[in-house]
Amino acid sequence: MFIKDYKEDDSGNTRSIYKFSTKELAFCCRQLSAMLTSGLTLVKAIDILVKEQENEKARAIWQDIYENVQKGESFSSTLEMHSGSFPEFLISMTNAGEASGSLDVIMTRMSEHYAKENKLKNTIKGAMVYPIILAVLCVVIVMFLFIFIMPTFIDMYEDPSTMPALTKIMAAISDFLRHKWYIVVILVVGGFFGFRYAMKVPSFRYKMDRLILKGPMWGPLVTKIYTGRFARTLSSLYSSGIPMVECLQKSSAILSNRYVDEKFIDVIDEVKQGETLSASITRTELFEPMFCSVIYVGEESGALDSILEKTSDYYEEESDSAVQRLVSLIEPLLLIFMGVIIGMVVIGIYPALYGSMAAIENE
Repeated sequence: MFIKDYKEDDSGNTRSIYKFSTKELAFCCRQLSAMLTSGLTLVKAIDILVKEQENEKARAIWQDIYENVQKGESFSSTLEMHSGSFPEFLISMTNAGEASGSLDVIMTRMSEHYAKENKLKNTIKGAMVYPIILAVLCVVIVMFLFIFIMPTFIDMYEDPSTMPALTKIMAAISDFLRHKWYIVVILVVGGFFGFRYAMKVPSFRYKMDRLILKGPMWGPLVTKIYTGRFARTLSSLYSSGIPMVECLQKSSAILSNRYVDEKFIDVIDEVKQGETLSASITRTELFEPMFCSVIYVGEESGALDSILEKTSDYYEEESDSAVQRLVSLIEPLLLIFMGVIIGMVVIGIYPALYGSMAAIENE
């Protein structure tokens, strides 16, 4: 079947442009889990899933998967044909499920995994709505003060040389924004695209990702979020019978942090040489000591997967709290910034306002 939204990589494999969201992945995995558990064949389950897709591109992809599975291809290999649409984590888990004959169990785990991922994303998005609105409001108010309010009071000075130093600075900023606003636009747009380009440079990306984890105020909060995601992913992979080295590679990759990736290169090498996971992870200083201790207990007791699952639940609850605390740090900073700017404008225009009122009284 030919699908328009396809492209080929260097090896000739078909890759889909459309990418499923965590919400869509949770829904698809949940539906497949329910149908497989009830006794339906995989082919019939995928056929039903095709009809349940509301998005035309998603329906075309699942239709292609259905046709390939019907021809005898494995489910995981057909998902891999669409690796641009499905995450590597899901493909690996599906492969493990097929190998062990427990695809229904794996789909249940994946539905829970992506449901939690979606919940965390929604929590972050929901928590950031107010700070974003506040940031936009700050910019609008500051621009309004400098473009419309400041010129009115600056014109009250008959001799600009008599203006106080702060008022001169405010006047210069106001004049710049009114007459050379396009430079500000160019700088903002250029800065945005420049930063996006810089993030593609490995050395710069490494420093920024390290700053995300090691920042003085937000670092510990981000660490909790990373720990929850890492623990849940590692638990799911390890309990499916996937080798520990591959589990570590995929669990660290899901964090999408180059600094973490660099640290885990050493972890993976040490584990290959027979070092315990808890000792290797402790040396990275990426996670909290408590989490490293939990891994140690899991290794000693032989119940690493179940302990990681319980730990991931704990850290996911902590993640929700961490997001709220992170936002609570941003809000006062924005309010202080807006207050400082408004205060400076008021101080800058006060001499002109006072002078004009004095002149009116003298008349």
